[in-house]
Amino acid sequence: MKIMDFLNKKATTVDLKSRDKKGVIRELIDLVVKAGEIKPKSKEPIVKILLDRESLGSTGIGQGIGIPHGKSSDVKELVGAVGISKQGVDFNSLDGERAYIFFLLLAPQESAGPHLKALARISRLLKDKYFRDILRKAKTVKDLISIISKEDQENH
Repeated sequence: MKIMDFLNKKATTVDLKSRDKKGVIRELIDLVVKAGEIKPKSKEPIVKILLDRESLGSTGIGQGIGIPHGKSSDVKELVGAVGISKQGVDFNSLDGERAYIFFLLLAPQESAGPHLKALARISRLLKDKYFRDILRKAKTVKDLISIISKEDQENH
């Protein structure tokens, strides 16, 4: 599975403005709404699903990474968004460090396989410090997409 299989190019930003977990999740969901992947009326229920998931345990996995994810009946297929925060966000990460790279994943309610494969794929790629560093340095959305696409090709 490639990241570009589920990442909507329009649901990406290299300049997240939010300073806290809830704000980052809302900002990423806004990108998904603007990209046309979910209806505006689904925004609040999906934000709640993601925040409920966070209350079970932070998706801030450490090393500057947050992977908020959840399942919703308002999502028809696996969809992803990516955001980079220049200043970093306290995301209750496992290592206590700020998070800078965020991959949001939304899956249909009844799906398990693709959702888990996508999480595994993202986690595997982000273990690479070089990849994390170049993602954080992306100046434009075009750069961000290019970096992810290139990595997809090389590490499929």
